[in-house]
Amino acid sequence: MPDPAALTILPVLGIPEIQPGDDLVALLASAAPELQDGDILVVTSKIVSKAEGRIAAADDRTAAIESETVRVVAVSADERVRIVESRLGIIAAAAGVDASNTPEGTVLLLPEDPDASARALATGLRATTGATVGVIVSDTLGRAWREGQTDSAIGAAGVHIFDDHRGRVDSAGRSLVVTLPCVADELAAAADLVKRKTTGIPVAIVRGRPDLVGDLDLPGAHSIVRAAERDLFGTGARESWEAGYAAGLAGRNLSDR
Repeated sequence: MPDPAALTILPVLGIPEIQPGDDLVALLASAAPELQDGDILVVTSKIVSKAEGRIAAADDRTAAIESETVRVVAVSADERVRIVESRLGIIAAAAGVDASNTPEGTVLLLPEDPDASARALATGLRATTGATVGVIVSDTLGRAWREGQTDSAIGAAGVHIFDDHRGRVDSAGRSLVVTLPCVADELAAAADLVKRKTTGIPVAIVRGRPDLVGDLDLPGAHSIVRAAERDLFGTGARESWEAGYAAGLAGRNLSDR
């Protein structure tokens, strides 16, 4: 009798090097014919970007980062690291423009619309395989206040993004007020334990949480991005100091008039 609480993560093997224009639905359906209702595929954003042709020459990396950036959040003291808000609303180093696991002399930009990419994959896979599956498009992100990186959901379709505990009670009978696990990020991070970074396995299947799979019109991963008016840490320390200093000078100049 299978354990109803068990979670299984399966690598999807045999996916070739992706080229612009490749049919990811066909490739995934062929590589994972055992898909079942309730499965969630976690797909590394790099293969989505490659299929969509989101490729730039490495010499143009700076221009690519600038084109993807809408706001500089923080810059390291040596100015080698720039944390920015991308046009997708994601806060990340270099706007997610990446040179790892890419052909020599090129860099990859994030998918144009990761939620739309996930929706196209989920729609195609459901039609091709007959299995009601969800899809998460993942990318590696850092975390404020913590060293290292984990994979996070940047696109999703047919998957509940949050497991809302608010209004429920805990084991001691206390009402839960703010507990809102971002299960899409948890699934992305768990799948990365199987995909890893250097194994050439860009896709994994998470099996055991069919309760998280739903309609294709569920909110996508864009709903994870916190609205600016609720962001208590919208800039880096240096940037906050500079803005405060400039505001102080402006106030002093006004008072001198």
